Amino acid sequence: MEKQQEIISMFDNIADSYDITNRILSCGIDVIWRNKACSLAFQNMQTKDNINIIDVACGTGDMIIKWQENANKNNININNIKGIDPSEKMLQIAQKKLSNVEFIKNEATNIPLESESADIISISYGIRNIVARQEALIEFARILKKGGILVILEFTKNQNPSLLEKCAMFYTKKILPIVGGLVSQNYKAYKYLPDSIEEFLSTQKLNEELKESGFTPLYTKAFLANICTLFVAKRD
Repeated sequence: MEKQQEIISMFDNIADSYDITNRILSCGIDVIWRNKACSLAFQNMQTKDNINIIDVACGTGDMIIKWQENANKNNININNIKGIDPSEKMLQIAQKKLSNVEFIKNEATNIPLESESADIISISYGIRNIVARQEALIEFARILKKGGILVILEFTKNQNPSLLEKCAMFYTKKILPIVGGLVSQNYKAYKYLPDSIEEFLSTQKLNEELKESGFTPLYTKAFLANICTLFVAKRD
């Protein structure tokens, strides 16, 4: 798809400044959300031994680092962890940070892994960038073992914002593109972020799509004036 290729090219173009820009824009709060996601996933696991984790839209590997750190804290034994992303330049940076992790350049709708081979699949701030989103969710269900856990962290659309939430939306729409553009030298890419949130689903609608794709939602929690939402679901 032409739109999907445009999104992939955009991430290739901002790969070198991606990590530093994210830390500045989120003030490091995204680290707290990632840790929460890992902790909840492990709590809902049927087994704590020899688990296989797939991080989709892994970017530069930030979520994989959090999986490893949280596994160590919770005495979880990771048998294997893989990162999937369609951006070659993002994966090049991820491989430098995590030399012992296997990374696969691929889109989320057709992942070259065996059915029922993963205990956990995560996707952080990537589901809204997948044009054929429902196809990707069905692919996640195929790869996950029965009872396996899907973790989604994403910026979601707020349909009835409070005053605080309107302030957060102002930051996302007006301030974030300017700061992100200055740091990355790519204003268009960081203008895409608020635009993509505006075009994305509500929390309720995404949970409906999860059910339609073979998942049972277990936990849904919005953070920081509903800017970000954590979804934890179990494969039926």
